[in-house]
Amino acid sequence: MKFLVYRAEAGLDVAEAHDWYEQQRKGLGADFLLEINAAENAIQSMPFAYRVYRRDTRRFLVHRFPYQLLYRVLDDAIVIVACFHLRRSPRRLQSRE
Repeated sequence: MKFLVYRAEAGLDVAEAHDWYEQQRKGLGADFLLEINAAENAIQSMPFAYRVYRRDTRRFLVHRFPYQLLYRVLDDAIVIVACFHLRRSPRRLQSRE
C-alpha cells in the first residue's frame, strides 16, 4: 500500500473546513475529519478506482460533506493536492496543478 502525503495547501484546506464546521456545531468538525479519514483509507486501498478529474489528478467525493479530495498517484506515494468544496470555482485549483 502506498503512503499518503498532503501538500501544504491541502492540509490547510482540511484545517479550514474543520474549523468552519466546528463553529457551526460542536463536534461537526470532528465528524468532518472522520469522513476525511475514511476517504483517505478508501483512496489508499484502491487509488485507481476513482474518477480522473483532470490529467493525472483523480477525485474522491467525501461522504456527508460537499467536499472532494483531489489526489495524484505517484510511484511511491499518493499525494493529496486539495480538499475542495464542490461549490467553489474550479479556477481556484489551477494554481495547484
